[in-house]
Amino acid sequence: MTADFSHVDTWIFDLDNTLYPPGSEIMALMEARMTAFVARETGLPPDQARALQKRYLHEHGTTLAGLMAHHGMDPEPFLTEVHDVALDSLAPDPALAAGLARLPGRRLVFTNGDARHAERILARLQIEALFEDVFHIAAADYIPKPQPETFRRMVARHAVDPGRSAFFEDSERNLKPAAEIGMATVLVGPHAQLSHADFVHYRTAELAPFLRSIRVKEIPH
Repeated sequence: MTADFSHVDTWIFDLDNTLYPPGSEIMALMEARMTAFVARETGLPPDQARALQKRYLHEHGTTLAGLMAHHGMDPEPFLTEVHDVALDSLAPDPALAAGLARLPGRRLVFTNGDARHAERILARLQIEALFEDVFHIAAADYIPKPQPETFRRMVARHAVDPGRSAFFEDSERNLKPAAEIGMATVLVGPHAQLSHADFVHYRTAELAPFLRSIRVKEIPH
């Protein structure tokens, strides 16, 4: 059966590993820079720095949130350093652009990354013109998904009606607060079909084919 999104007029997308596939390894490059940053700032050897980085990610939603909570870290140097990675593995994706372009209404990016990183990714994929705006980590006062407060901030800032919105994410736990406020949720990625969470309404291994296949509101010409 065709997934019915005909009630949706606001389309919200996570950025990393959602608008591009995890096989591009952009996140792996950023995680390596996070480990180096944590090791340098804490004096821990790399293996312990990586363990701490992952613990903060699990407990706080992002490594940065843990560093801010436990070490009083200034967020901007961290964000600048971590996101300074090569994007050579990304290329324009005409199929994704076509899938996004057929969605009626507004399209937003909702990311735990910073504004500059989102701009670079969208430009590299040549889809920046398809998005109205980016809700980034600074707009969230550095409080990351999946914190419900961050969803409230995003909804208020962009006048989003959750009941007429869909949220696409590669992280299952980030979909829970979206579902709780009434959004349709879509888990994206190679392991999406393994999710059995009731707050995940749809699952797809690849974003572009899913966007091309769903039923959307007809726009009169």
